[in-house]
Amino acid sequence: MRVLHVVTGGLGRGGAENNLLKIIESTGKDIEHFVVTLQLMPEYVEEFSSLGIDLHCLYIKNPLKFVSNLPSLLSEIRKFRPDVLQSWLYHSDLVGSILAYLAGIDKIYWGIRHSNLTPGTIKDRTIKIVKICAKLSRWVPRRIVSCSRRAVVTHIEIGYDASKFIVIPNGYNLSRYFPDSASRDRLRSEWGIASGVSLLGMVARFDLQKDHKNLVLALKELKSADVVFHCVLVGTGMDTSNLVLQKLLEEAGVTDFVSLLGRRIDIPDVMNALDLHVLSSLGEAFPNVLAEAMACGTPCVTTDVGDAAYIVGDTGWVVPAQDSKSLAQAIQSALAVRADTNAWQLRQRAVRRRIEDNFTIERVVKAYDALWREDLG
Repeated sequence: MRVLHVVTGGLGRGGAENNLLKIIESTGKDIEHFVVTLQLMPEYVEEFSSLGIDLHCLYIKNPLKFVSNLPSLLSEIRKFRPDVLQSWLYHSDLVGSILAYLAGIDKIYWGIRHSNLTPGTIKDRTIKIVKICAKLSRWVPRRIVSCSRRAVVTHIEIGYDASKFIVIPNGYNLSRYFPDSASRDRLRSEWGIASGVSLLGMVARFDLQKDHKNLVLALKELKSADVVFHCVLVGTGMDTSNLVLQKLLEEAGVTDFVSLLGRRIDIPDVMNALDLHVLSSLGEAFPNVLAEAMACGTPCVTTDVGDAAYIVGDTGWVVPAQDSKSLAQAIQSALAVRADTNAWQLRQRAVRRRIEDNFTIERVVKAYDALWREDLG
């Protein structure tokens, strides 16, 4: 089976691109993959190349390059002779459908990976494309794959064809994400975290949807309550050059309680170092960081966004979005449980087991394989 993937791409490391990489890495030799990106993905080139996959860029933001590149790309796609096309985000759903039409591919599967479409939290241009896709959803895709249950409801409400949806949650390589006390000790020592200090952390790029202001205000509440803690912030834009973030920390009076670590590639080690992962987002679909932390045995506090509550189940703490007081209270509740060593160890085993039972990459690959083959006869 030959699968043509169309993904938006761009700078940084996106959830859709990362999920595609994991799927290709875990599929068998009976599936061949061809990946088209709408924008350059410099941070993924080496990883895809190690799997024998070249990234073919459409240069969607450069009209001259796009026009000149399209004929040769279509020729390569036709030589590849895809059985199906799988696109991964709104822009790639739309552009991928056009590519499929031009290349003569009729088995088209879209991908939905967003659940919050509130104006002001997402670009107006993106909302316009979402509305176009909603109208086309009745005729173009065979199925629409959503990584999030809540995202299905959101998109049906704005006009997507309800009969087309299938939910395939994200999956994780548990040989990469696992409890590792050596990594925990090494990073905590490197960061200077004393044994009696509770280490909180959030792994997320600096983005309106992640609502770092909500987290910072919750940290202010913890400081006022004399909680002994330190917090590390990891991700693109989470460094000292971010003047907006620096101002937030200064105004909240928590600068000395927070370390800005920027983007890192050792995320499993980071998750192991934390006592508690906190997600303060106002919008998500299927937040990978929760499952990644849990796979490492790290419990989570999260806002009730996307499928966050479904991911943590009864192993974590879930609070309303944009409510810093509730977020702070949940963190305090979690740290109170941590004070009981036996209870906390049970919690750590429970969060790991939740991922093992529900969100392995093997389950995801099996689901996509079945989906892509359903119309092949």
